Amino acid sequence: MKFASIIVDVPAMQTDRAFDYKIPDEWQELITPGMRVIVPFGPRKVQGFVIETKNHSDFNRLKSITELLDLTPCLTPELLQVGHWLTEKTLCFKISAFQVMLPAAMKAKYEKVIRLARDQELVSLPEMLLPYFQKTDQVNLKDIEKTISLAFIQKQIKLGHLELIYKVKQKTNKKMVKVIKLNVPVSQLEQLINELPSNAKKQMDILNYFKLNSKSQIQLQELLVEAKTSDTSVKSLISKGVLIEESKEIYRDPYQDRNFKQTSSLQLNQEQQNAIAPILSSVKHSHHEVFLMYGVTGSGKTEVYLQSIEEVLKNGKEAIVLVPEISLTPQMVHRFKGRFGSQVAVLHSGLSIGEKYDEWRKIQRKEVKLVVGARSAIFAPFDNLGMIIIDEEHESSYKQEENPRYHARDVAIYRAQLHKCPVVLGSATPTLETFARSQKGVYKLLTLKERVNRRSMPGVDIIDMREELRNGNRTMFSTSLIEKLQDRLSKGEQSVLFLNKRGYSSFVMCRDCGFVIQCQHCDISLTYHRHGQKLKCHYCGHEEHMPKVCPECQSEHIRFFGTGTQKVEEELVKVLPESRIIRMDVDTTGKKGAHEKLLTKFGNKEADILLGTQMIAKGLDFPDVTLVGVLAADTMLNLPDFRASEKTFQLLTQVSGRAGRHELPGEVIIQTYAPEHYSIQLASQYEYDLFYEQEMLLRKNHAYPPYYYIALVTVSHPEITKVVSVTEKVSQFLRRNVSNETKILGPVASPIPRIKDRYRYQCMVKYKREKNLNETLRKIIEHFQQDITSNDLLITVDLNPSTMM
Repeated sequence: MKFASIIVDVPAMQTDRAFDYKIPDEWQELITPGMRVIVPFGPRKVQGFVIETKNHSDFNRLKSITELLDLTPCLTPELLQVGHWLTEKTLCFKISAFQVMLPAAMKAKYEKVIRLARDQELVSLPEMLLPYFQKTDQVNLKDIEKTISLAFIQKQIKLGHLELIYKVKQKTNKKMVKVIKLNVPVSQLEQLINELPSNAKKQMDILNYFKLNSKSQIQLQELLVEAKTSDTSVKSLISKGVLIEESKEIYRDPYQDRNFKQTSSLQLNQEQQNAIAPILSSVKHSHHEVFLMYGVTGSGKTEVYLQSIEEVLKNGKEAIVLVPEISLTPQMVHRFKGRFGSQVAVLHSGLSIGEKYDEWRKIQRKEVKLVVGARSAIFAPFDNLGMIIIDEEHESSYKQEENPRYHARDVAIYRAQLHKCPVVLGSATPTLETFARSQKGVYKLLTLKERVNRRSMPGVDIIDMREELRNGNRTMFSTSLIEKLQDRLSKGEQSVLFLNKRGYSSFVMCRDCGFVIQCQHCDISLTYHRHGQKLKCHYCGHEEHMPKVCPECQSEHIRFFGTGTQKVEEELVKVLPESRIIRMDVDTTGKKGAHEKLLTKFGNKEADILLGTQMIAKGLDFPDVTLVGVLAADTMLNLPDFRASEKTFQLLTQVSGRAGRHELPGEVIIQTYAPEHYSIQLASQYEYDLFYEQEMLLRKNHAYPPYYYIALVTVSHPEITKVVSVTEKVSQFLRRNVSNETKILGPVASPIPRIKDRYRYQCMVKYKREKNLNETLRKIIEHFQQDITSNDLLITVDLNPSTMM
């Protein structure tokens, strides 16, 4: 008798462990770890993941597994191991860790279908299967199961005769298209055309089309276009038995209508060769190492990635490339598809659920060798990984903000250790933590200081908007920016205007002297709260009244800040009525494919100015862009976040890198009310190393990463008194259970104290070495379990928060 340990799909503390079930006799040999099954759990049936099979169980009177959802495991043994590690690392439930690794289509209601494998002839099928596939190429598994054993079907799947497909009821199905086939020999067509009544013109057109093109089948949509005919005429011919209609599955390929021009490797310059050598050596010797490829924007990092991947694929191994969600532009996809063609699967949030499912199936079936995708692509079910690349590793979108709160970089390094392969982190502005590790020798540093073809970095002008105001310019564009925009218009070159919208309209500043009101206890600006006209610190809770005049220079021009892209567009049209503008923001890119359409238009020079938010900051590469303007460069500096300066520096560097990438030289204008701030000054000089030194000094003084690790515990509940008392208990428990070197800050209200009518409080743990911290945090969650299940209390723990909000 065999038993299976199963993690059930009931995300709660009480069920966060494996439950034993009996494996029915007929599935004794079938069930292996990584498969999904349906099991009875209490009164209902739920999905579960098999994590091990064993020959005995310590429990009597076990229930049996009722249904198999997979005949081939959807999680490899290695991914199961990653799941257990995720649970420890992020303190999430085991079921959440397994669910996050699968495409959305597989987290739903299922119907299993067996179909003939592609290119499979009926002739080679065992006789007992023939009756099922006479009229169709797919059959519901439930129908076959009545007469044929599952073991036999699984054997046929292994032999490549059949495939098991999940038809997912509410989420997605395979994509079917209607195909029209000729049901008569081509030689008879002439006679049939003559027999048609003279007014049946459209039917004649259809038959003529088949006659002239000597095709025996064509997709219905294509036929309607090609023969300039209508649905009714096709139906008439079907009813006469001249044509037949069938359904056929096609992969949903988001890139099917594109012809990717085949590209070949470029000659690497000396710096690129020096950077690729240690990576190739690590690939060759199957040796795990983490590389930081630190290179200015435009220094040819992508070409180094492409050539390292080529080497990995030559060795018969697979690779994963992560790129930030917003830079997963068609341009990026082109680069990989152009070099590796159909060996590439692409996974990102722009795809429909069905497209993602199809791409995932290609990976699982070993039809592709390379995955390019956003954060969740790190869980691609490869079992022979040869390399993982994380481009723009500083991007905050690599961190998932809900459970499991993993960082893709940590998962990549963990998987690469298991596969003994290298991880390459690339960035022009690495996070301080990553750069510090490369300085210590934990990661190996590879530097690219030059742009490809030795093009110079664009020159940067910092414009002090306080001066503009003193000179009577009340618009959001400096005189210099308007002049340069006009100059580009007259030359037929293009410009990109970037509006920094993070940290929007919340801080208070004097327009005359640029003074920003700060908290007297923390190195952070106070946030303006319209309600009660108060300024608050989101770190220590200090608050004060909104002043009528500037405390520094007594001017009355003190107010809170913020603008939106629409407003910028309206102003632009007033000053440059002849310019053609494309606006890219949440409103204009909401629809599927809109992002790409707008960029294609801009690439085709159907506009002079591209105006947008964060989403245009990276990955864009247009030859005619010679001017980049940054409006409100300093909004992020005033966010209650210790990484504010770092994020500002990264963003300005990335945006500046969009100009002058080709033959024409580029220019950048940064408009700011804080021109003297070190992150703006150093970004304008492309001085990452100096920025790193200065920022590290501040981090050390204030005990922030990389000098300390941080964990954030957030408590939320509809009643504020409950939140305060629980957070108070949590911080007391932490203080009692951690060492003296560890700092516990709080409890304080979260920077956003209420979301969806729930009050939020938090406490922060800053630690260097705290062996049992995870255990302690888990105990807290266990202790309040009763409240969590029955009392609407929520306690979340983030062990490496990328944002303090």
